[in-house]
Amino acid sequence: MPKQRQGTPVSMLARQLTILDAFDAGTAFLTLSEIAERSGLPMTTTHRLVGELVEERMLERLPDRSYQLGLRLWELAARTPRAMGLREIAYPMVQLVQNQVRQHTQLGVEGGYDVVYLERMSRSDAVVNATIVGGRISLGASAIGHVLLSDRPKEFLAEVVESGIRRYTDKTPQTFAELLELVERAREVGYSIAEGFIHPAARGMAAPIYGADGQVLAGLGVVVPSGGPVDMRIVELLRRAARGVSQQMRAAYIDPNHPNALPGAKFRVLINSSKSSMEYFDEDGS
Repeated sequence: MPKQRQGTPVSMLARQLTILDAFDAGTAFLTLSEIAERSGLPMTTTHRLVGELVEERMLERLPDRSYQLGLRLWELAARTPRAMGLREIAYPMVQLVQNQVRQHTQLGVEGGYDVVYLERMSRSDAVVNATIVGGRISLGASAIGHVLLSDRPKEFLAEVVESGIRRYTDKTPQTFAELLELVERAREVGYSIAEGFIHPAARGMAAPIYGADGQVLAGLGVVVPSGGPVDMRIVELLRRAARGVSQQMRAAYIDPNHPNALPGAKFRVLINSSKSSMEYFDEDGS
């Protein structure tokens, strides 16, 4: 059911978002009754709002009368600098890391008390990995989450713990003291290791990506088999790649009127393309 403050009506937008939130990674297709049940809204309200969302192309109705998220949501997401813009800029480095590690390589940002995964590359013979693009895992359980938390105050770490960290294995951190130790270590050495936190067979490793303001913006990570000593060559590969993305992010957010601005500067928060393409965007202006 949509959250509301005492005495404050739930807005129309909040109800519509509750319907969209009913579609999670494991349920791409829902019937009207399933949407009503998951959203906690009355069937009549659900029917009316779903109709409006279909009309605005936020939802799509299928021949079997079930619904799926609409393409317009992707169109809007593709114009979001913090998500798709970062994904565009980071992609070459994600690919570089994956070509060398040959397991799983992923890119994540903070979304509330979770890591939201923007990119993921894998091999069919790689170790088990629980993440998907657009999926979430608690900040407290993920190596990427620990680097994202490395410049957040202790009060926020306490909130993450209070929100509940899913216990995937007996090694998944559950207490404030456990999480604080991991985050302080990540801050000190500039990377994080999560040994068996999500699955006993898997080790997460991550390095921070910094935004134009110097704050941790994202995490670049790999998932490799657990056990044995940490391969510091992978750690250094991640750190170099993350630094490269950080440099690209600073270039993307430079003032388009700055003398050192690259071609297509005002579009670089969304696009990472060839020099001639960026010059074309400058000329076209749309």
